[in-house]
Amino acid sequence: MKESFWGIFVVFLGVTALTLIVLFQNLTNTDQHNSQLLEEVTEAAMKDSIDYAEYRDSGNLKINREKFVENFVRRYAESASRSRNYKILFYDINEVPPKVSVGVKSGVVGVGGNEQITFDLNNKVDAILETPY
Repeated sequence: MKESFWGIFVVFLGVTALTLIVLFQNLTNTDQHNSQLLEEVTEAAMKDSIDYAEYRDSGNLKINREKFVENFVRRYAESASRSRNYKILFYDINEVPPKVSVGVKSGVVGVGGNEQITFDLNNKVDAILETPY
């Protein structure tokens, strides 16, 4: 009888360990995906929103704020996971010199027993568009 309880305990411990491993793997993969996507989409949206007429006339590099927001949201929505909710926050957008601060909040939900555990992931990037002369 004593050996049976030890067997049940080992099986329960194994199932619990596997559940935690899967949860944290999902958490780290989501965080890595969000941060990589945030950096790439920010850079691409900044390059797409360059005001070439201003650059041609005065030589100053300038981005269009509305065009940046539109391009960023479109590109992020195309590449983001559809099974999660995202909240995109634009902290600062400077047109001259081209500088943006963008954040993305999302969450990973795990189920442990009868409880639902939510981990909030916050990613933020500050980007300055530079071009070689």
